Amino acid sequence: MFLGLVNQIYENIRVWSFVYLCHMKKHILVLLAGLIFLSFTKDNPAYKIYNSKGKDIKYSKMLAELSEAEVILFGEYHDNPISHWLQIEITGDLYEALADSLILGAEMFEADNQLLLDEYLSGLCTETYFESQARLWDNYKTDYKPLLKFAVDSNLMFVATNVPRRYANLVYREGFEGLETLSDEAKAYVASIPIDYDPELPGYKKMLEMGAHMGGGMSADNLPKAQAIKDATMSHFILQNWSVGKLFLHFNGSGHSDNYEGIVWYLQQEMPDLKIVTITTVMQESAEKLMEESAGQADFTIVVPENMTRTY
Repeated sequence: MFLGLVNQIYENIRVWSFVYLCHMKKHILVLLAGLIFLSFTKDNPAYKIYNSKGKDIKYSKMLAELSEAEVILFGEYHDNPISHWLQIEITGDLYEALADSLILGAEMFEADNQLLLDEYLSGLCTETYFESQARLWDNYKTDYKPLLKFAVDSNLMFVATNVPRRYANLVYREGFEGLETLSDEAKAYVASIPIDYDPELPGYKKMLEMGAHMGGGMSADNLPKAQAIKDATMSHFILQNWSVGKLFLHFNGSGHSDNYEGIVWYLQQEMPDLKIVTITTVMQESAEKLMEESAGQADFTIVVPENMTRTY
């Protein structure tokens, strides 16, 4: 009888040990499956936003600060789809908060096309006619037409801020002195002459160095001046159309506002207390961390993986 009891206890231990091992094996398999799953599901964002200190922030945090600005300079990479998508997103969200206190403007439209642009916005000319006459950029339909369409649908002002390209070319060939030969009618599409210019601004100095690598000469020396006439004219038309209580959202290449130079410098010469917020775009191998050299380049930096699809 005693031997039978021992055998029964042994059998029970063997069965429960088998059940326990099977149970543990199941947990181990689940754990291994989880680890394998995690290894293939790393976070891979299309973009991340960083503040001027290099700290990543939420879109909603950036939007709250943007809504308190008076002028926003959105510095894009012209062929970057994330820049263009965020432009329309920010425009819509600011309009929802500010309605008709919002004004739009862009480098991509030249000042002598303002009448044509106004007629299109008000319905006086057709979309087809506007697009055939306005000297539009090649990527207009994919990247800038949605912004203009939003302005049409929302009855918003849209300002053509850039200097006509023929006058930028005139400065490239002849320096600022070339502007003196323009008629009074032509000068209406350019910043006030004489043009204030600081050749010591790092961005312009860098362009001068680029000019030197081009072989020097008068045209190469005028390269930063051709950039400056664009910056000055965009600033001019932003201020001409902005008023207290309004928010001017301006779209431009990042080189026109990075490091608080370019358009920012010209705006500050006229209105030192104007509340300006800048956005820039950079491309990196990974968006997970802002490169040290890009920190402080703008109030907000949109980091996009460098293998992102381009719009052209």
